[in-house]
Amino acid sequence: MKDLTGIFSALLVAFNEDGSINEQGLRQIIRHNIDKMKVDGLYVGGSTGENFMLSTAEKKEIFRIAKDEAKDQIALIAQVGSVNLQESVELGKYATELGYDCLSAVTPFYYKFSFAEIKHYYDTIIAETGNNMIVYSIPFLTGVNIGVEQFGELYKNPKILGVKFTAGDFYLLERLKKAYPNHLIWAGFDEMMLPAVALGVDGAIGSTFNVNAPRARQIFELTKQGKLAEALAVQHVTNDLIEGILANGLYLTIKELLKLQGVEAGYCREPMTAKATDKQLEVAKALYAKFL
Repeated sequence: MKDLTGIFSALLVAFNEDGSINEQGLRQIIRHNIDKMKVDGLYVGGSTGENFMLSTAEKKEIFRIAKDEAKDQIALIAQVGSVNLQESVELGKYATELGYDCLSAVTPFYYKFSFAEIKHYYDTIIAETGNNMIVYSIPFLTGVNIGVEQFGELYKNPKILGVKFTAGDFYLLERLKKAYPNHLIWAGFDEMMLPAVALGVDGAIGSTFNVNAPRARQIFELTKQGKLAEALAVQHVTNDLIEGILANGLYLTIKELLKLQGVEAGYCREPMTAKATDKQLEVAKALYAKFL
């Protein structure tokens, strides 16, 4: 297994206007991340990949293309989480057979699952696949909050390496790092990277890293070195960019920024707005000129 620490892009997926996967565009996005953004790895099949609007077959196709294009150049994490446990197991087996370095799974959502049910979900995926696992905690979208003691229960499974922590609860982050120093934490909010790194996270997984990974690495390394003023200056610029992206439409705008860099990033998958308006294109061009 490759080193899973450092800067990981949450991989965007290029779609054609009819919603089908644009394989050529997806391969270009992967190459851009490896060759230009110099990321340490890719988190494939997450929210940024518009994953929860895709069929099982489409998710497998994305896993296949990403592994085929990246080969063994960087670390690859496959997000296989689903409300359908059978699908999660099927995807986990497939990604493991492809040679993904680790699996990740979002906490099961929509229904109010008990913690026992959540633990069973993770233990089942691990038992069926034999692969390592990263918990994907994103409470503001799933409504699932896991406490320090509950993480301890999850971590009794030696295959669970840590958590992708997409939350603003830095007290919980600090408590987790102190309680379980041998388990890894990846920061999931790009705009809060500096404080997360200051509290000891081992890496970061972000959607804006598809276009802004060099700054993310600067923040990560400067903060680790204790150069907080310098890191904060880079975080300010990063957050100005993120603010512009969020106001203009997150995934759509990142794809337009990629296109301006010569990457065939395609469209978004409906029911998201598939195609940028003229106004959104103008904003993307202004962001590109100012920040990239």
